[in-house]
Parts: sequence; structure tokens; C-alpha cells
Amino acid sequence: MSATHTSPDQSDQPEATSQDSRSRWSPIVAKIGTDNLALIVAEIALVALIASQTDKFFLPQNLLNIGQNIAVVGIAAVGEAMVVVSAGLDISIGSIAGVASVVAALMVTNTGSLWGGVALALVVGLVLGLLNAGIITKLRVSPVVATLATLSAFQGLAFLIAPGGRSIGVLDQGFRQLGSGRILQTDTFPGIPISLLILLAVSGIAHVTMKHTVYGRNIYAMGGNADAARLSGVNLTRMKFAVYAVSGVTAALAGIILTARTSSGQPVSGSQGLELDALTAVFLGGALMAGGKGTIAGTLLAVVLLGTLSNGMNLLGIPTFYQLVAKGLLLVLAVAVGQWRVARSEKAQAAAAAA
Repeated sequence: MSATHTSPDQSDQPEATSQDSRSRWSPIVAKIGTDNLALIVAEIALVALIASQTDKFFLPQNLLNIGQNIAVVGIAAVGEAMVVVSAGLDISIGSIAGVASVVAALMVTNTGSLWGGVALALVVGLVLGLLNAGIITKLRVSPVVATLATLSAFQGLAFLIAPGGRSIGVLDQGFRQLGSGRILQTDTFPGIPISLLILLAVSGIAHVTMKHTVYGRNIYAMGGNADAARLSGVNLTRMKFAVYAVSGVTAALAGIILTARTSSGQPVSGSQGLELDALTAVFLGGALMAGGKGTIAGTLLAVVLLGTLSNGMNLLGIPTFYQLVAKGLLLVLAVAVGQWRVARSEKAQAAAAAA
């Protein structure tokens, strides 16, 4: 009776093939990042689900509408991401956007200067961001309490600046182009939103800054271990002023874009959920509450995911309050996953040290 022998090469072939497959994909996964890859997979799944329910999703006009709609949140989220990576938090960005909205509208309306209105609003955002940093560093108030207080104070300031606390109509066509204008528009192509191009420019600058400059490395160092960063020569106070200044400027820019899009400067322009949307995008993009982790690319992917979700719900006629519930749940889920990762990492480090 002859026995059937399995060649060692044959028995090991499935495992070897699996290992080869993993090794082939590993550089790609490492380049993209596991967090970003998960967001890309989630985006593909969400798009497939929405497209299976409506044939309007892939219309060029709808896709470009998504790009235009995410610009405001995306710009604000970029600055918020830098603050969170530094182990800070800025809850006041919505109110800063509101102040910038009123200032830009007043300047453009009263002087007719488009760029004067933009510049003044950005300067106001810078000043308010520096004020946040001053409260946090000089008065030693926690970022959560400090920016929660300024959220209310800045919103009140916006109402004080606005004549009678009312919205300010903006008729300047050039200014309105920043929010609703498009380029390369033809009879068959709806054009690329200018606000989307601004978002991509801001994101690109922030991405390069965070990944390829000393300033970016210092932000990660400060968020990862503030004591070690200080001992290595990083001026923590100066860095905090810098990141909150950037957050103030990006929040102001978001307020400007929103004002241009609605043709109206409103004290509550950004204070109705902008900070929630931005924070959801930042944490969903892989940032941690403790700081030291997070990327601009991940934040931008999360902004696209949230924009797709909102667009899909609108196309399917799902009421707005369900969108608010979904965003709240996503924020909780993103923070919980981040905390779980930290706990797992600390447990693994403790086990390695014990061994």
C-alpha cells in the first residue's frame, strides 16, 4: 500500500503565498497609514451604499457640491488638528468664525475693499487665537475651560460688533466668488469650487509644515511628551501661542468663506456646530485626546467622509437631526477608539518592560 506524500513545497505554498501577499501590500499600507486606510475603506463602503440607493450621487454637480460644502469645516479642522496634536483643544473656533464673518462683512460693505475685509478678518482671528493662548499659558487655565469660556465671550463680541446684532448683507460680487465661485466652468462641466481649492491649499501647506519642518516636529514632540520636549529645547509657551494663532486664523478663514457663500455676515455663522464638526473630523482622522498623534491627511479624509455622509443623507431625504445624531456618535466612537489604542499601547509597553 503506497502512502501519498505531500511535498514540503506544496504544503508550505498557501502560507508562503499569504506571506508574499502581505509583504507586497505592507509598503503601501505603511505609506498610507492604517488609520487613513480605514477611512478610505469606510468612504468606499459609504459611497457604494449611497450610490445603491440613488443615481444622483455620481452626478458631477453633486460631487462638486460635496467639495464646496466641506470647505468651511475642512479649513477649520486643519487648524484644530494642529492644536489637538500639540495636546491642546480649541472649542472656540465657531465663535471666532462668527466674529470674522461680521468683521469681513462690515469691512467689505463699508469700504468696498474685498481684500481689506479678508485681511482684517484674518488679523482678528489671529488676535483671538493669541488671546486663547494667553489665557492658557499665562493664567494656567486648561484648554477646555479656557476655550469654552471664550466660545461664549467671542460669540457675544460678534453680536456687539454687528449693528443691532443683526446679519449684514454683502453684495460685493468679487467677495461672493470666494464662497460660491468656480473656475473652469463650461456648458458641460460645472466647474471647480474656489473654496475647495482654498481648502486644498491650506491643507497642503499644513501637511508640509507638520511633516517636513522643525515647527511641525516640535508640535508632535510637545503633544507626545511636553517635559521631554522642553528639556530638548522646545519653547512650549511660544509653541502654544503659535498653534492657537494658526487655529484662530483658519477659523477666521472658514468664517470668511461661509460669509462669502451666504452673502451675509452673521454673528452665529460658525457657532452652530462648526467646532463639533471640526473636532469630529480631527479625532476620526486618527488624532488622540492626549496629543502627539494625528495627521492633516487623516483629518482631510475624515472631512470628506463626513461630507459624503451628510450629502448622502440629504439625497435620501433623511432629516437633519439624524445627521446630528450620526456626527455625535462618530465623535464618541473616534475618541473611544483612540483611548482604546492608547490603553493597548501602554499595556504592551508594560508587558515588554516586565519581560
